[in-house]
Amino acid sequence: MTEIHKTDKVNIGFFVLIIGVFMAALDNGIISAALTTINTSFDVSTTLGSWGITLYTLGLAVTTPIVGKLADRYGRKRLFLIEVILFTIGSLGVALSPTFSLFLAARLFQSFGGGGVFIIASSHVLSTFVKGKQGSMLGLLGAMNGIASVLGPNIGSFLMDWTGNWHWLFFINVPIGIGLFIFGTFFMEETKGYALSKTDYLGITLLSFSILSIMFAVNNIGTGHLLDSFLSMGVLGLLVLGVVIFAGLIIVEKRNERTNVDAILPYHLLKKPTYSMTLVMGFLSGIFIGSVIFIPSFSQQILGIPAEKSGYWMTPLALASGIGAGGGGRFVDKHGPVKTIILAGVISIIGFGGLGLIADTKLLFIIFSVIAGIGFGFVLGAPLTVLTSNAAGEQKGSAIGTLSVARQIGLTISPTIFATFIQNGFSKLGSLIPEKLQAHGIHPGEMPKGAMEKIQGANGSTDMQPAIDKIPVPQVRNALHEAFAEAAYAAYMPIYVFVAAMAILMIIISIAFWKQFKKDAEKDATSSM
Repeated sequence: MTEIHKTDKVNIGFFVLIIGVFMAALDNGIISAALTTINTSFDVSTTLGSWGITLYTLGLAVTTPIVGKLADRYGRKRLFLIEVILFTIGSLGVALSPTFSLFLAARLFQSFGGGGVFIIASSHVLSTFVKGKQGSMLGLLGAMNGIASVLGPNIGSFLMDWTGNWHWLFFINVPIGIGLFIFGTFFMEETKGYALSKTDYLGITLLSFSILSIMFAVNNIGTGHLLDSFLSMGVLGLLVLGVVIFAGLIIVEKRNERTNVDAILPYHLLKKPTYSMTLVMGFLSGIFIGSVIFIPSFSQQILGIPAEKSGYWMTPLALASGIGAGGGGRFVDKHGPVKTIILAGVISIIGFGGLGLIADTKLLFIIFSVIAGIGFGFVLGAPLTVLTSNAAGEQKGSAIGTLSVARQIGLTISPTIFATFIQNGFSKLGSLIPEKLQAHGIHPGEMPKGAMEKIQGANGSTDMQPAIDKIPVPQVRNALHEAFAEAAYAAYMPIYVFVAAMAILMIIISIAFWKQFKKDAEKDATSSM
């Protein structure tokens, strides 16, 4: 392992990493703003077009733990530069794609470059900064990662409005990538982690196929009849296949413990309760991110914000998450990761619980979204990375990579759960509409001719309020608005109450394993001296 002098000062190399993390995370969401335009330009359906996002997500999930291990073995600076090259070439390929097939291929290639940037940056911080500064630096990385993920759609919309061309969403990465490569070459130090003589090619293959099977299964879950969807071969079959392959990986890695093979997922880590619990909390943090995706529709349906402006209502939470990630990193340096997670959980319970139960006005929404953002940022920043690093010992890269995959699975599966909540909430309209009409002294049969047809013909809940506004009779209009408001509350309240419950679970895990987490930290501090 390369020995270098650890520092407590921020340098140009760290800023290179921050920009790299921001750029890679941004492209996970920036495409959503242009998805309709891209689908139209290639003349493909919405379902087929969604693969532009799905393939990038799958590529990130598969690449992340592999790059973390390779960076430990061959050098973090070297792998960072390779990742930047792949991401830049992939971005150029996406922008120049003449056909949709090439677009998807370039998008997948781009993900191979974006998947390992955050992991390499985190491992580099743990290798180059002294213990007392690691939390702050990891917090800044987490802030960039979180802000980019949340603001991606808004930045995409801005670039689309400014340029009028979706290709610029990806062209813009090219000069940034070239700059990162030049500055990274000259200003980053090379560091390596623990590595045995043989590379675990079989383990890498099994882990890749296991992740792919599970992620494909998650992407195949439907939001309509959830149970029927889950029992299909495309979901349950792939989940079982993923678990079976992962079981095979465990057998292989257990055998590797007795050999000179550098395991992609060391068996002794899998047996470690603190490592497993950190992965569980990583999964829960992905659910936090998944809930944020619904902030624009929440503001539109609950607060009456126009659709074209609803995305901007993510800004308070996004900015607060950046502050929370930075502040959480400093809190880790002073009080440790476990206390930070507990504090993050308490803040998240207040913020997300308030969004679900209280935030029915714009002012309350801003207040609770800021509180939720701070808690969200605390979780995204340093504490889970530090806990994983402490548990992993020398094998930090692959361990942090696996944490990122756990978070990605939580992020992928949670929107399906939340979409089911929303569907169940709006399904109550069938009983609420007659009830509210009768409360206003109107028999359902006295509805203006064609009114119910207009409402039922609306393209989902997004278009239902405008359809109600067109009804000429004020009493009917008011009754239907009341029914819609109650259904919308029933649709969105469970999302944020569910996230608050996940925050409680995170606190319980932290308290239950407090002593074991402390022992990991003491052991890691001793080994790094």
